[in-house]
Amino acid sequence: MLHTYLTTSWGLRYPIIGAPMVGVGRGRLARAVSEAGGLGMIGIGTEPAELIAREAAIARGTDQGRFGIGLMTWAIEKRPDLLEAAIEAHPFLLSLSFGSPAPYVERLHQHGILLATQVNTRAEAVQAVGDKVDLIVVQGVEAGGHVTGQVSTLPLLQAVLDAVQVPVLVAGGIATPHGVAAALAAGAEGVWVGTCLLASPECEHVEQARVRILQAQETDTILTRAFDVAQGLAWPEQYPGRALRNHFTQQWHDRLETLPQASEARQQLATAIANKNYDVASIYAGEAVGLVTRQQPAGEVIHALGNGAERLLRTRSSLLLDGYEASSEDEG
Repeated sequence: MLHTYLTTSWGLRYPIIGAPMVGVGRGRLARAVSEAGGLGMIGIGTEPAELIAREAAIARGTDQGRFGIGLMTWAIEKRPDLLEAAIEAHPFLLSLSFGSPAPYVERLHQHGILLATQVNTRAEAVQAVGDKVDLIVVQGVEAGGHVTGQVSTLPLLQAVLDAVQVPVLVAGGIATPHGVAAALAAGAEGVWVGTCLLASPECEHVEQARVRILQAQETDTILTRAFDVAQGLAWPEQYPGRALRNHFTQQWHDRLETLPQASEARQQLATAIANKNYDVASIYAGEAVGLVTRQQPAGEVIHALGNGAERLLRTRSSLLLDGYEASSEDEG
């Protein structure tokens, strides 16, 4: 069995957290991840606050299972009712990202809720420690969905591990046991995964989206604001989103300044979203999408990641350490 902070202190079977993916990662997915031995998260954007209670009930189940909720800090500054609803749902873990979590730390701790935040630079990680968060999620630029910063997962992880003492998780580019094993071997306490769950039936994607996800390669994503700008969404400029390339990004990614006035293009996107036409509508996914090759229940994905990483670490550590020492002794 793998032994990290998440397994020894939290009692998880696997040191794996399902990322809070807005729109597609709701109660069913969170429940499936938690039942499999990880910790599932519900992603909340700017939907009605009532959605939180409904999805939290699904994630909790009749056995009062643990789950988490992910919120965007910039959104709750405008919509404090979202934070109130999240606290009322009493998740095990609350993630506050895309803005400073500092104003909310004390209150969440008073309610017995652990706090995580995603960081994209070493400086953000150090600041988060000063804010007294419980968990830092290092998010590399190859992650799916909205990100900030310009640093890839591996160099960012190394920089943060050298700078902080709180538990660190890794997000971005992890979709197989090899990725989980690499993160744990480097010193992370666990992984934060989303893209590898996008084709799971518990994810709120329709079949047309799953087909495109399974067909995508690791080179088929783009970091863009085109979808947010076209829909008039309030995401701040510093947070573009990594999505699958399609006709809409090809046409508008480099013409963002004209997109707010392009009423025909904006209507085209709205129609495509309603009709599930992903030649135009968005599918947010990370560079690890090329590793997602079949539809698989979320629980099976978590089991495969955790068990596979354990096998890899046992075998690889034996080869690197015991095998090398034995061969050296033989030569002597």
